[in-house]
Amino acid sequence: MSFVSLFIGVIDLQFKEILQGNIEQIELVLISRLPRLLAILCTGMGMSVAGLIMQQLCMNKFVSPSTGATISSAQFGILLAMILFPNSNLVDKTIFAFIAAILGTWVFVYFIQKVKFKDIIMVPLVGIMFGNIIGGITDYISYKYDMVQALSSWLVGDFSLILRGRYEIVFLAVPLIILAFLFANHFNVVGMGEDFSKNLGINHNAVLLMGLSISALITASVVVTVGSIPYIGLIVPNVVAMFKGDRIRGSLLDIALSGALFVLVCDILGRVINAPYEIPINLTVGILGSLIFLGLMYKRLNPGSKRRARVRATGTGCSTPPVLSEGGE
Repeated sequence: MSFVSLFIGVIDLQFKEILQGNIEQIELVLISRLPRLLAILCTGMGMSVAGLIMQQLCMNKFVSPSTGATISSAQFGILLAMILFPNSNLVDKTIFAFIAAILGTWVFVYFIQKVKFKDIIMVPLVGIMFGNIIGGITDYISYKYDMVQALSSWLVGDFSLILRGRYEIVFLAVPLIILAFLFANHFNVVGMGEDFSKNLGINHNAVLLMGLSISALITASVVVTVGSIPYIGLIVPNVVAMFKGDRIRGSLLDIALSGALFVLVCDILGRVINAPYEIPINLTVGILGSLIFLGLMYKRLNPGSKRRARVRATGTGCSTPPVLSEGGE
């Protein structure tokens, strides 16, 4: 899919001419197509791992950077950087986005810790409402300071503007993914509760802070480089968990690769459907992601749907008894 992505675009790219040393074709690959591909892969891997970490630490499968107010907070940080430092570069915006993202995520975690009725749907609803509040404040301030148009590039995810020299910040996702893999077992333990963590001698708050900081920094680097892309950190970890389980160390690599593949496929669809025009990546990811999200919600909220359907089909209330393996296990 990466190879296919390199040869999709308004300008035709010929593999034969690249091998023959055509300067224009080589420059097209190095300046535009390859940076775009690398940004896509890092975005998919980073946002998927960020969602996995947040779901484990918050003990809820529907928490992610998009439903945990992390993306909205990062956008607010970018707006502050643009207002306070008009000549700020991408690094400065990333710093502001990271600080705002980690603060917003921590406030969200504080909210859900105070909520007594922690239903599987209630927690992400709190995050969505909190994110909308931050988004409303961002819109108001941007309108007041006449920066709506300047902020719009970070409100809509789009890879069309990715060029060499303005995408390298997204490479932060790679060392952060490695760091997440090294502390994967700690995240698993913290996800089981504070008391369980203390019994095993793990500093619950320190690991929680580190995990949320990793997710916030990944989100900030992606939002600054590409813009807002929803659902990646929500649906990819859930889909992979159906086949690989919930253990982070055993599924992190699969989730990272699956996230990269998902974003890559959505980007190719966005460039092919209405060629030579391009559909923004947040639209294609939003459509596919929302459909998958609805399916995940139905599956999570109706775990016994298959059994009820089987009972209705047979007309009895008895299900097939479990078959014991050899040795009675």
